[in-house]
Amino acid sequence: MPCVFMDDIQAAIAALPPLREVIASNELAAKKQLGQNFLLDLNLTGRIARSAGDLASGTTIEIGPGPGGLTRALLLAGATRLVAIERDQRCIVALQPLVEAAAGRLTVIEADALEIDITSLGPAPHRIAANLPYNIATALLMRWLDRLDTLDGLTLMFQKEVGDRLRAKPGGDAYGRLSVITQWLCEASAVFDIPPRAFTPAPKVVSTVIRLVPRPKPLAPARKATLERVTAAAFGQRRKMLRQSLKTLGIDPLPLLAATGIDPTGRAEQLTIQQFCALAEAVDAAAA
Repeated sequence: MPCVFMDDIQAAIAALPPLREVIASNELAAKKQLGQNFLLDLNLTGRIARSAGDLASGTTIEIGPGPGGLTRALLLAGATRLVAIERDQRCIVALQPLVEAAAGRLTVIEADALEIDITSLGPAPHRIAANLPYNIATALLMRWLDRLDTLDGLTLMFQKEVGDRLRAKPGGDAYGRLSVITQWLCEASAVFDIPPRAFTPAPKVVSTVIRLVPRPKPLAPARKATLERVTAAAFGQRRKMLRQSLKTLGIDPLPLLAATGIDPTGRAEQLTIQQFCALAEAVDAAAA
């Protein structure tokens, strides 16, 4: 699009009422059941949008735009096709002036993000940038990890505890099933933390923005369903030795551990992602 058109959009967005006025005029008291915590600091939303990469091609998807703070930032960062998924009818009404200001670049869809197929929202490549509702953030991520073939990046806000788990390395309490599955498929990096006071209402926890970039291929060979079974068994009883925790797989774990060269007296948090993949391969070989 010509720069003059982008300049027009910038001017139209600048002319919109401040976000606090949008909240007040539309009576957007945050709903706890929807996991709403609105981020109104335009400097922070701008940093999130800029960390999402090149937004000029394909489709950018936002979950839970609320009054539109991050939505504005994504448009100003150059998103040419932005689809915002929102469940709250109040927010959908409040976003209409922004839809008009975006001049065809923004579509707001009333839907449950857990039920929608992101590949149906526009042309690839798809990318997701969102301040996720914390009550469904992990469920959304696990769903999207099944569609990485269509995604070129995810820039997502989580509560810091979850963000730390996504990036955790073997050997610590934060390392778990979510760490293994996410890092098996993606490169995960922290962008920055956001204190509670930046939100309306303020949550009780620090938030963090995580950037996930899909790997060209998984870190090691394994079937995802089997890897999920193995990690669920191992971390389901993480304080127990592997020779005990892996019994929930329904097969004798000792031959599996012997075949992969893994110490049966070790614990889940000590295994690398590659070792978990080797275990998953051994499980499938034993079932063949």
